[in-house]
Amino acid sequence: MKLHRLELEGFGPFLDAQEVDFDAFADDGIFLITGRTGAGKSSVLDGVCYALYGGVPRYDGAERRLRSDHCGPDDPTRVTLEFSTEGERWRVTRSPEFERPKRRGGGTTREPHRALLEVLAPEGWTGVAARPVDVAARLDEILGLTQQQFLQVILLAQNRFARFLLAKNDERLTLLRTLFGTRSFEQYAADLDERRKRASERLAAEGVEVATLLDEAERLVSELDDREHDGPIPGDDAGIVRGVSERLALVVRAVERADYRVDTLARENQVVDARLDAALVAEREARSRAERQRDRLGERERLAVLEAGAEAIAAIRREAEAAAGAEELRPAIETAEAARRTCALADERLADADAGVLAVDEVLADDADLGSRDDALTALLARGEAALKVERELADLERDTNRLRGRVETVDAERQKLAVERLEIPDMLRALDDRIAELAGADARRDAALALRDETSRRLDAAREAARLLDQRDQADLASLVRADDLQRAIDAWTTLLRRRLSGAAVELAHELVDGEPCAVCGAREHPHPARGSDAPVSDADLAAAEDRKNVAVESDRLASDAARVARDAHALAAALAGGESVEVLRARLATADDALLAAAADVVEYDRVRGDRTRAADLDASIARRLDALGAELAVARQDLALAQQRTEALGGEVASARGGFDTVAARQDDLRTRRDAVRRLISARAAVAAAHDARRDADSVLAALVADSDFAEVTSVTAALRSGAHRRSLDTAAAEYDAALAATRQRLFDLELMLVDAGDEPIEFAPFVAEVASAREAVQLIAAAGAGARALAERLRSLAERADAGHAAVASLADEYAVVARLADTVAGRAPNTRRMTLETFVLAAELEEIVTAANLRLEHMSAGRYRLQHTDALAARGASSGLGLEIMDAFTGQCRPPQSLSGGETFLTSLALALGLAEVVTARAGGLRLDTLFIDEGFGSLDDDTLDLAMRTLDELRQGGRTVGVISHVASMRDQLPAQLHVTATPRGPSVIRHDVVLARG
Repeated sequence: MKLHRLELEGFGPFLDAQEVDFDAFADDGIFLITGRTGAGKSSVLDGVCYALYGGVPRYDGAERRLRSDHCGPDDPTRVTLEFSTEGERWRVTRSPEFERPKRRGGGTTREPHRALLEVLAPEGWTGVAARPVDVAARLDEILGLTQQQFLQVILLAQNRFARFLLAKNDERLTLLRTLFGTRSFEQYAADLDERRKRASERLAAEGVEVATLLDEAERLVSELDDREHDGPIPGDDAGIVRGVSERLALVVRAVERADYRVDTLARENQVVDARLDAALVAEREARSRAERQRDRLGERERLAVLEAGAEAIAAIRREAEAAAGAEELRPAIETAEAARRTCALADERLADADAGVLAVDEVLADDADLGSRDDALTALLARGEAALKVERELADLERDTNRLRGRVETVDAERQKLAVERLEIPDMLRALDDRIAELAGADARRDAALALRDETSRRLDAAREAARLLDQRDQADLASLVRADDLQRAIDAWTTLLRRRLSGAAVELAHELVDGEPCAVCGAREHPHPARGSDAPVSDADLAAAEDRKNVAVESDRLASDAARVARDAHALAAALAGGESVEVLRARLATADDALLAAAADVVEYDRVRGDRTRAADLDASIARRLDALGAELAVARQDLALAQQRTEALGGEVASARGGFDTVAARQDDLRTRRDAVRRLISARAAVAAAHDARRDADSVLAALVADSDFAEVTSVTAALRSGAHRRSLDTAAAEYDAALAATRQRLFDLELMLVDAGDEPIEFAPFVAEVASAREAVQLIAAAGAGARALAERLRSLAERADAGHAAVASLADEYAVVARLADTVAGRAPNTRRMTLETFVLAAELEEIVTAANLRLEHMSAGRYRLQHTDALAARGASSGLGLEIMDAFTGQCRPPQSLSGGETFLTSLALALGLAEVVTARAGGLRLDTLFIDEGFGSLDDDTLDLAMRTLDELRQGGRTVGVISHVASMRDQLPAQLHVTATPRGPSVIRHDVVLARG
């Protein structure tokens, strides 16, 4: 992975867009990021980390103030980073979440976190992801490093250098877990412990279940004994305590006794079932005989009733025969009746037609040749249709004439009105031209007034800023004096503690002695005469705290001094911009300039309005001229069309008047002719229908008379009286047939019953004794069945309990073996006995990683310490039962003894931490899939080294840039500025925001 370009805008101390070109330092390989304290050197690295991971390490757990405090409400905040990996070049852009003023109304609104990831394609930058969550997921795939791995591999951030070296076992475990992703091993241990708990619970539950099953089985055995002996067994040994196996054997024997009892009751049940079957058969035969006796008496009664109704059935048969004969004459009767009705209807229609003709024209009623009259009326109607079309055309012509006459009048009136309006336009144009001449040059006057007003406003703002900065300059000077006094006191306190520490070193060592533990100086495990002092010993923590206070005071003094200088420079700059004039004078001058600007702006607006009016007036004059020409042409055309329409109207008027006759319209005459013709046609049709109806009536009466004469009936009225409907005839036939069928069926059933009961009397048989025998047999069956069901249920329940108890007893033994194995494995993995090293599985895995890290770190530490120091991994047991397995110690070649990392000096701690961090970076890189790292940053820490050690550290860093790697270093050490000519300068401007400047020319020269 290689970084190419970083752009920061509105981020941290940077307001305007600042660019860092990492490729510019590629030839040098190593460059220095330099600048005053607080200028924003570390913010450059913060920008790299934020662009890749959306977070900044030094803001972990605190408010994330990523947006620059110098930003105004509308200033953007943006970080853009270009990098390449695996042959592709990527660009990521992020904007953090921040509050900004609402564009409408008061208050603020939250601007969301935005992100964009792009890849460089042949056609240019192409978007890959546009949401923060999608960008983060894609970068995880591209980088292959988490944020914690990145901080340990590429960006060695400020205040994180010595954390890994000086951490306790648990702290080092947490960091290594994050870097190597070994939390799954911790989960393995938790899963095993949970499995142990579940195995223990299952073992206990299974034992309780077996005991419960045996208790229930023994209760059922006692119930079985009570049933067999009709009461408790004397001398029962219920108070004897037995084992599970013995209790299980007794239950099995009880199951055998229960099965024997079930078989005995089954045999008894077969005997009583046979008795019940015989009683039921006898009862059914008795009931059947009594039922047949009752049926015989009923059939005799039904036969007597049927024989009594024979005469009524004979009358029904005679009526049915007469109706059948009359039915043959029904069509002729119906035809004659229909002919009479048709004849009467035809006479009525003829009378109506005669009346209609008389109402229209009395002459037509007397006309014998109605056909000729119909043809004449039809001819007149045909000629009237042509005249009707002419009449409609005449109406359209009259409407067009009226319309054209109105159009001529309208166009002529509009033409005269426009001519009058055009006479006023020349005077209006002359007045507007005079006003335009008066307002000429308004734009130039407005621009001059605006420039004067802006210049005066800027000078007034500068005068106000100078008045405000005057108080800040005085306060900054006072604060600088106070911080200088605080610095002197902090230096005195630190010097005093350091002298006490040097004078009481033996006392300090004595305080660290523990009985049974080797002395760090002589190695003895007994300490009979430890050194003692009158003053309390000065610990490393006390000395470190005093040094921290001194460093804080130094930083505070420097910041106060810089603030005072910045305040003085800012005040001088503001006073110069104000031109040495006071706020009151500039305020009055600004008011005058505003008035002049308003007057000039009003003239510009008036000039534009008058020019617009002049243009519109000229356009109006031209438009009226064009309209007058168009109206003249339109008026000539309208007058010509009107004359033609009037001529055509006069020609058609005479033709229509002749066609109307004595009517108002041609249509009215046509309606009269059509009414006469329709009346003639109805009369012709009615006369023909009357003649046909009388002929049909005479034919129907002749046919009916001939048919009656050939039948058994004397006259037509007899036939009509004998007619019956179809439903009535069917009902007569059905009644006769049903009577015959019922009579035959009753005689046959009575014959069958007489044969079956030939030896039986008429009274029904008594079957009460049969019922009593059935009830007695059924009661015996129920008693035996209930006893058998109870015995079977008891035997099945007892057998089920015995089988479940036996299976549970076998499962308890298997679970006990399984629990022993799982419990031992869970305790070992969790660092409990029998694990004598008290190392968890995760710690064991990380210890192997730590050994590789130590091996890689020692390659550089031996070189930087001139062979004196080597790191060693130790898994020695920690005191008071604390976690162990990830310890580190320093092998001092000068003494041949191992010492804790806390005993190193500040410079030695930095060198050791640097070597350990570089070793950690190499191992983490290898675990990340062999990712190639072409960029590395180291933030601070070189100020604690002497010149020789610094030279060794610089040579180590110089080795890191081999193979094309670029190394960026942040430091205040002056000698490093001489050794590293390629530099990136971060400078705070007098107004506050910082700027970035590259210094690469010297390095390449």
